[in-house]
Amino acid sequence: MKFTASLLAASLTSTVDAFSLKAAANQRAGTELYARQPIMAGNWKMNPSTEADALNLANGFVALLHEMEDTCAMDDVEGCTEVVLFPPFPFISKVKDVVGKAGIAVGSQQVYYEDKGAFTGSVSASMVKSVGCEYVLCGHSERRTLFSDDDVNINAKVKKTLEFGMKPILCIGETKEEFDLGITKEVCAMQVSKDLAGVSKEAMKNVVIAYEPVWAIGTGLVCDPDSANKVHQFIRSVLERMYDKEVAENIRIQYGGSVTPESVDGLMAMSDIDGCLVGGASLFADKFARIVNFKQLV
Repeated sequence: MKFTASLLAASLTSTVDAFSLKAAANQRAGTELYARQPIMAGNWKMNPSTEADALNLANGFVALLHEMEDTCAMDDVEGCTEVVLFPPFPFISKVKDVVGKAGIAVGSQQVYYEDKGAFTGSVSASMVKSVGCEYVLCGHSERRTLFSDDDVNINAKVKKTLEFGMKPILCIGETKEEFDLGITKEVCAMQVSKDLAGVSKEAMKNVVIAYEPVWAIGTGLVCDPDSANKVHQFIRSVLERMYDKEVAENIRIQYGGSVTPESVDGLMAMSDIDGCLVGGASLFADKFARIVNFKQLV
């Protein structure tokens, strides 16, 4: 989605606007060939409590976007930051009506991998596609831990999302126990390998990965930018082995885990962090607007 003016202008006067991105994006990605479009996503989880509250949040966020232009193409990096919101299922259609006019996409927090049938409480890819979803979260840690989503199911959901012309954001990351054991890389490599099994190189153009250290989600703890960047670089090395360098360098990898207005600038200054998957802060219009309009540190 294309935004060319500053948001919250008073707070941005000392730095380069994140939406004036051509030179900055090339610097972050390393080369013009592999310049990657930033993507910011807000996962509302099971919030807010009512439709009215959801619409107030959506309207409040849009109101903070000082100047907006038409949605830009996925491969149009110049001046473009993509923004996606993941409201709860009952609110998707009406939230889309509000934010779609501002060039913001909506997504589904999850889907089931069957097309239809006796699966009480589940939603299919065709259902969320029909109400305007462009993205689907796959493998979020809360789905893995609270709802027992395993890698086989997550892989099926990734492929079903792609089958219906939507884009999966594949969430991976280690638990606190795994972090303390020093097996972050092993966990991420296993999840990437299993969850993308059978996904073609061509389809990878529509895949986003979100690295979310589970110990940082909702805890207020943030993996320091340099450490997060090293994990992102490792994930690219796994993808290069699975596919090739082109896939590894072109795929966008978000960081998720207690992202705040205070932490976003340092994260987005890293060479291999292409955006953020934001939880709690996305429930506050001013905080999420500031995160979306991160300050490009130069």
